[in-house]
Amino acid sequence: MIIAETERLIIRNWRDEDRDLAYEINSDDKVMEFFPFRRSRTEADEFFERVRSMIADTGLGLYVLELRASGEAIGYCGLMRTDHLEPFVPVGTVEIGWRLATPFWGKGFVSEAARALLAHGFQTLDLDRIVSFAVHNNIRSTSVMERIGMHRVEDGDFDHPSVPDTYPHLKRHVLYSLTAAEWRLR
Repeated sequence: MIIAETERLIIRNWRDEDRDLAYEINSDDKVMEFFPFRRSRTEADEFFERVRSMIADTGLGLYVLELRASGEAIGYCGLMRTDHLEPFVPVGTVEIGWRLATPFWGKGFVSEAARALLAHGFQTLDLDRIVSFAVHNNIRSTSVMERIGMHRVEDGDFDHPSVPDTYPHLKRHVLYSLTAAEWRLR
C-alpha cells in the first residue's frame, strides 16, 4: 500500500524484505541516541509486525521511505496516535515522527517525507492538528519540525512518562504543533 509519493520517495507500508531495515535503525546507537533502549533482533521483528499491522488496520503508522530511483528502503516516517501521552497531549491527537538510516542523514529526505505526510494528514485524513515531540536537546529532530512549519508549543514541555528515571537526560521533551488552518496558510 502506497501512502504518498514525493519527488524522491515512495512512502509505503512495510514488506517482508524491510525486516533488516527495522533492525538496523532500531539497534543503531547514532539513530537511537535520544532513546533509552536499543531493540534486539527479536524486538525489532516484533516492532516490524506491530507497525505493519497498525497500518493495515488503521491507516496510521510508521511508513517505510523508499528511494524512487533505486527502490532501497532508507527509514520511516509516519502518523500515529499519541493516546499514551495524556495529559500532555489530548487523546486522539496524531503525531508525526521519523527515523532514518545514518547513510541518508543530511539529504532532506525526512523533511520531504514529513511535508508529504502533513498534506496526507490534513487533506486526506482531515486531521485538525498534528504534533511532534523530541528530547529537548535533539536538535536534528526539532530542526526538521521547524523546517516543515511546526512551532514549539509554549508551556508544552513535558517529562515523557515512558522514559525510565534512570535516563534523566532523556526525560524532558519539547512539544511542537501544526494545525490544519496554519498548514493551509503556508
